[in-house]
Amino acid sequence: MRILVTNDDGIGYGGLDALIEVLRPLGELTIIAPKSAQSGMSMAVTMGYKPIMARHLKTLPGEDWWYLDGTPASCVKFGIDNVMYPNKPDLVVSGVNHGNNAATAAVYSGTIGAAMEGAVNGIPAIAVSLDDFRPDADFSSVKALLPGLLQKLLGSFNTRFGSFYNINFPALPKEQIKGVRITRMGMAHWEKEYMPYDEAFLASRHHTPSPADLAYVDAKLPEEEVVVMGGEFVSNEGNLSDADHLLLREGYITITPHNFDNSDKAEMERLCAIF
Repeated sequence: MRILVTNDDGIGYGGLDALIEVLRPLGELTIIAPKSAQSGMSMAVTMGYKPIMARHLKTLPGEDWWYLDGTPASCVKFGIDNVMYPNKPDLVVSGVNHGNNAATAAVYSGTIGAAMEGAVNGIPAIAVSLDDFRPDADFSSVKALLPGLLQKLLGSFNTRFGSFYNINFPALPKEQIKGVRITRMGMAHWEKEYMPYDEAFLASRHHTPSPADLAYVDAKLPEEEVVVMGGEFVSNEGNLSDADHLLLREGYITITPHNFDNSDKAEMERLCAIF
């Protein structure tokens, strides 16, 4: 099996290394990760004839490593169109993301966007996330339990065009995880999203500013203020009991089937009755 692997946290992150460890026994891996963090990019692609830096890092037995200075979806495109061509990946796997991609977060996620890019190209695709934003998050439960989940999914993968799977792990030791649930995408929203830039606040969120971020802040104009996106994720009222973010909070691994077809079929029927 030829597997194209990417993430949105960037090359060198622990979640990517954990995913590669899980996938090695399954086939030949082509790893193409963003050069730097690309969280929140959804399915954005680098376009408009903007130059994009790509670098071949190393070749190991059964593995080919690259980075691309672009979005996660761009990494998948580059893998399909360039690195793996004329072959085509049998599977695209994105992750393991540092932080969950449940409920409405999935709409924004670069991890999910990379899986969607695989689905757009008719390739089975899976996104994997752990509900822990820390750079040094413990991925031991993912490494222990994901192989069994993949065995079941790959043995009966939905071949309907546009389908892909979104897997979220709770940040719990393997022994404390309650089980696996098939879920729907829940509804939630952020409140007080933009906060004043403050290093103490960033430290409370386990975030260390990069040198580029520090230089950006130092270069601000006197009349400018600096804010950072870091609000609270709040569940909407009316979620059904099988919403992914609710079951994730209860300690379950959630598997949510997605499809990039966003057509509102109920609204189509309503409008057809009018027109």
